[in-house]
Amino acid sequence: MVKFCCAVGLVCLLARAEDITPRVGSVEVYGARKVSIQKIKIALGANPGDLLPSREAAEERIDKLSGVVAARIEAACCESHGTILYIGIQERDSPHVEYHPAPTGAVALPLALDEQYRALLNTIPESIRGRNNDEDLTNGYSLMADEDCREIQKSFIPLLEQNLALVDHVLRESADPDQRAAAAYLLQYGPRGPRSSKEIVDALQWALRDQDDTVRENAMRALKAIAVGAKLHPEQQIRIEPTWYVELLNSVVWSDRRNASLELVELTQDRNPETLDLIRQRALPSVVEMARWHDLDHALPAFILAGRIAGLDEKQIQAAWLSEDREDVLKKALNSNGNHSGFSVLHRRAKTSDEQ
Repeated sequence: MVKFCCAVGLVCLLARAEDITPRVGSVEVYGARKVSIQKIKIALGANPGDLLPSREAAEERIDKLSGVVAARIEAACCESHGTILYIGIQERDSPHVEYHPAPTGAVALPLALDEQYRALLNTIPESIRGRNNDEDLTNGYSLMADEDCREIQKSFIPLLEQNLALVDHVLRESADPDQRAAAAYLLQYGPRGPRSSKEIVDALQWALRDQDDTVRENAMRALKAIAVGAKLHPEQQIRIEPTWYVELLNSVVWSDRRNASLELVELTQDRNPETLDLIRQRALPSVVEMARWHDLDHALPAFILAGRIAGLDEKQIQAAWLSEDREDVLKKALNSNGNHSGFSVLHRRAKTSDEQ
């Protein structure tokens, strides 16, 4: 089974049809507090303009650096002259995500659900090529603009009504990560009711700690749809906890950080002090380094979080962003934690990275 994952690479290639050779546009390193960024870039073995390196080989080289526990490389779309390579570093004693043990069960999705999910995966690339892949989340689940995709998605609703408990079981217990990834995506189509809604959200929040990247990504995708629907239907009384999104800000995986930051922007719109304090206490250095990413689209969600942690209102955050007076906001966020030494380390890292 092919995993349901974002088609960033395909979109990037479509946007740059004049040159489909994948090349490095820029390199961003995150999670490195003690390990030399210069050594990490040397171990990567690729510079801007070069062909994309072998991910496995480059990760293996970086893993061998002293002080590196794990490295993860992810290509993201797109700069004008190539892709952005994000290099995540996990160091000894650094904050990191604790995943669930790998499940060992033989449970699988019902055949009808499995086949329909495969059909959706096969249909999505065509909708992307036709630029018809917008989606409506107002019902609490995804309905894509593409008619063929939308009809398949609608077929999930009665199938989940009949098989909700089994899909939940697959998500938690299947040894097959493709089955778990499918279950994570499909749960958004489950029935809404006080009990079933809580079961669905609990299962998806459990999946945020799955060992497989795509399971986590699909869980966040499903929770996003559920959250949109819950805002429009408060009678559902759905609450999505921020805890594991905050933990994922410290992930070595770029897509974890990216998706978690987007969701936390939504979850902190009300300026809930407990949520902001949780981010401050558990992931503030990660938020600050993400806010310094050179790609503005990727950096903005973390910058918004930093501004809210610093106590700025939305107009002040926007003004600082547009005026490029961003370091002052990040300094205020770090100082709100009394972390002056942490600011010094991160500020020094940011200057060193820019010089390189």
